[in-house]
Amino acid sequence: MQGILLVNLGSPKSPTAKDVKPYLGEFLMDERVIDMPYILRYLLVKGIILNTRPKKSAEAYSKIWWEEGSPLIVISERQQKKVQAKVDIPVALAMRYGEPSIKTGLQELKDKGIDDVLMIPLYPQFAMATTETIDVLAEEVRKQYFPQMKVTSFPAFYNKKEYVNALAHTIQNHLEGYDYDHIVFSYHGVPERHIRKSDVTKGHCTIDGTCCQTASKAHDFCYRHQCLETTRQVVEKLNIPADKYTNSFQSRLGMDKWLQPPTDATVNGLAEKGIKKLAVVTPAFVADCLETLEEIGMEAHDEFLKHGGEEFRTIPCMNDDDMWIDAMVTWIKEWQNR
Repeated sequence: MQGILLVNLGSPKSPTAKDVKPYLGEFLMDERVIDMPYILRYLLVKGIILNTRPKKSAEAYSKIWWEEGSPLIVISERQQKKVQAKVDIPVALAMRYGEPSIKTGLQELKDKGIDDVLMIPLYPQFAMATTETIDVLAEEVRKQYFPQMKVTSFPAFYNKKEYVNALAHTIQNHLEGYDYDHIVFSYHGVPERHIRKSDVTKGHCTIDGTCCQTASKAHDFCYRHQCLETTRQVVEKLNIPADKYTNSFQSRLGMDKWLQPPTDATVNGLAEKGIKKLAVVTPAFVADCLETLEEIGMEAHDEFLKHGGEEFRTIPCMNDDDMWIDAMVTWIKEWQNR
C-alpha cells in the first residue's frame, strides 16, 4: 500500500528559551548543518551557541508566533490536509527537527498498512543542510524501525513546471497593484564549502560566476545553480527585466565564507542607490517561517526604510495556495501511476 510523507524543517514547541534551546541543539548538532568534526561542533554548539543564542532566538520567534502555534508547523499542517483531501492514499507530516519526527510520520503510515512511501522534502532546491539531511535520517530510521518499508525520496523540484508556475503565480498575485522599483530573490544561505562538498564531479563548482551557467551533472546537487535557475525561470515567466531583480542569500552563521551577495547588504545597498519601492520573495521556502516573517518581513523591512527606502513588500511563501497544493498532488499521482 502506498502513502506520502511530507517533511519540512521543524520548529521549537514554543517561543521560549526553554523550548528553543533543545530545538537549536538538535538542528546545529546536525553534521550537515555545521559540518565540522564532532568535538569541534560539540564545543561550538554546546559550549557557546546554546549558552547565548536561545534567548535571542526565542525573542525572534515570539514576534512571529501565531495563536495556533508555530507558523511553519501550522502552514505545513494546512498543506498536509489540503493534499490529503485531493489524493486517495494516506498523507502524513513530519519535521527534520522537533515534532512530529520522521519516525513518528513513518509510524503513522505503517499503522495504516503502508509499506511503500513517497517522501517529499519540502525544499525546492537541494542542499546538504536540507534535502540531504532528511534523506539520510529517513534511511537510518527506516533501516532501524521499518526495514520492510520502501521509502522513495522526491528530488529537488526547483525546475519542475508545476513549482515554477505556482511560485510565479504567488509572486504575481502579491505584486498586483504594487509598482515596485526592484525585486530581490532572497534564498537561504549556505557556506561555499557545502557547494563544493555536494559537487559529484569533484571539480565543476568553482563558484566563480561561470560554473552555474555551464552544463554539468554537478547541477543535480548544486544549491547555488538551482537557486539561480529558479529565479531565471520565474523572471522569464513574469517578464521581469534583468535590471529590476537581484539574487541574494540570507541567514549567515559564523565566520566562514557563505554564498554571495548577502541579503541584508543587498537590501540596504538598493535603498542607498535610490530604490524606493522594494519587493522581496524567498523561494527557498514553501511555508512562511522565522526566516521569512522576522528576518525579511521585519528586520530587512526596517533596515530598508532606515537606509532611505520608502515602501517594502514581503511576498509570502506559497504556503497553502491551491496552485502549490495542486503541484504536489500532480507529483503524487504521477508516482502512484508510475
